[in-house]
Amino acid sequence: MPLVAIIVAMTRDRVIGSGKDLPWHLPEDLQLFKRLTMGGTIIMGHKTHASIGHPLPGRHNIVLSRSQEELPGVQLCKSFVTGLTSAAQLGRPVFVIGGEELYRKALPIASELHISWVKETVTGDVHFPEFDLADWAIFEDEDHQGFHYRHYKRKESK
Repeated sequence: MPLVAIIVAMTRDRVIGSGKDLPWHLPEDLQLFKRLTMGGTIIMGHKTHASIGHPLPGRHNIVLSRSQEELPGVQLCKSFVTGLTSAAQLGRPVFVIGGEELYRKALPIASELHISWVKETVTGDVHFPEFDLADWAIFEDEDHQGFHYRHYKRKESK
């Protein structure tokens, strides 16, 4: 299996979405997302792909869907394991970019988290799964307008 990084923007209450949209507008975070994922492989669920509306250029896009037969510009995989296997064969950094169900599956195997902690308090109906920050060490820490970016690496288990 490849090394897997999760990349997400969320509030302190773990809100990551409202309906099919992001409940905030943070262009600087979108630029950070682009910079971090460019040249890599991104894995997303079909709802996340639908909310974006198109393949993200400069990255290999893998969309997980059990029902879609074809989506132009993306590689479709029926399961998370199949998506990871396909990503591993490409030899690029692998980023899980959402949504909620996919984050839940990726969290136990992820070696890195890229979290943009949104400063604004917003309501939403889509949440990042609960996790223990004590399992993660801060590797990078940057303050931005509207969000605080932290890059975490999983601590070695004893």
